[in-house]
Amino acid sequence: MAVGTVFGVGGTSVISRAMGEGKTDYAKRVSSFCMWGCVIAGMIMSAGMLIFINPILSLAGASADTWELAKTYLVIVVFCGPFVLISNCYSNVIRTEGESAKAMMGTLIGNLLNVVLDPIFILGFGWNIAGAAIATVIGNVVGAGYYIMYFIRGKSSLSIRLKDFTVKDKVAASVLAIGIPAALGSLLMSISSIVTNSQMAQYGDMALAGIGVAMKVTMMTGMVCIGLGQGIQQILGYCVGAKLWARFKKVLRFSLVFSFVLSVVLTGICYLFAGQIVKAFLADATTYGFALDFSRILLTTSVFFGVFYVLLNALQAMGAGAAALIINISRQGVIYIPVMFLLKMIVGMTGLVWAQPVADITSLALAYVLYMQASKKMFRTV
Repeated sequence: MAVGTVFGVGGTSVISRAMGEGKTDYAKRVSSFCMWGCVIAGMIMSAGMLIFINPILSLAGASADTWELAKTYLVIVVFCGPFVLISNCYSNVIRTEGESAKAMMGTLIGNLLNVVLDPIFILGFGWNIAGAAIATVIGNVVGAGYYIMYFIRGKSSLSIRLKDFTVKDKVAASVLAIGIPAALGSLLMSISSIVTNSQMAQYGDMALAGIGVAMKVTMMTGMVCIGLGQGIQQILGYCVGAKLWARFKKVLRFSLVFSFVLSVVLTGICYLFAGQIVKAFLADATTYGFALDFSRILLTTSVFFGVFYVLLNALQAMGAGAAALIINISRQGVIYIPVMFLLKMIVGMTGLVWAQPVADITSLALAYVLYMQASKKMFRTV
């Protein structure tokens, strides 16, 4: 998913600015580069995960009780690597054409199919963990297939044709300059989860399951805010390319206010109904207690998610790769991981959880400072 973000967010930024400048042929070449980049990178990553599967499981915190289950799941899921990348990439890229409904539909189809097939394969066919993995593979393949068919039917002004593929004319460099910083954020999110899980595993499987569910509770706010931020990136990028500075400022102001209100509402709902949400995942009383306490800690700063992701995507839309890189490696890496170990030493298990709110506040302040610097520089050149 993180590597899919390289092509998805990087491609979206470059394509939206190219469309704003009227460079439609260049936008086609960028889109084709993203498609075939996903295919190549997906195949390499799938092979790498199969080769290094044991070290990966060890780093992820798999215990003796969960090792074979995790290995069975991962061995099957890695075969959908290229499709995961394509799905993550083009759910972003297609929005540059204003086709937000189609972008959403591909994601919905894949995820809903996964949800429907899970009980059928796991319980109906008795395939257990393998059934869950197979459902995931089918969902990703179908989701990616939806986006591929969109292009094959000729409904797009962009291209995924191999003849349009190129790495020249700064196509690859432009995509990677924005995509890699964005991907590092997603990659570090995975790495930080692995580190958190490995540290939390020291307090037992119940605590480990609790933090996993708590993260899912905050994702209900986080994912919506990520989607909102990604949604405005195309608009802001087009404004940058067309030099519509007044519209850029108007869209950004509205997005900041709307995202903050949305974050407050979603956080409030998750906090009020945290017990019911946790119960949907867990039945064990001990695990439920861990998950509920951890959820309430993580929700303390989720009211700022919207503002953070709007500022981050604004920087990506502006082509401010260096600033985006700093922010992305900070929230889930440079700030979060050291704070996590520090707070664990001071207050123990709950310190692992409080590290995320501390990183959230620090990263938001950093994002604001870097955006102000980048915007002053951009508007000064007008």
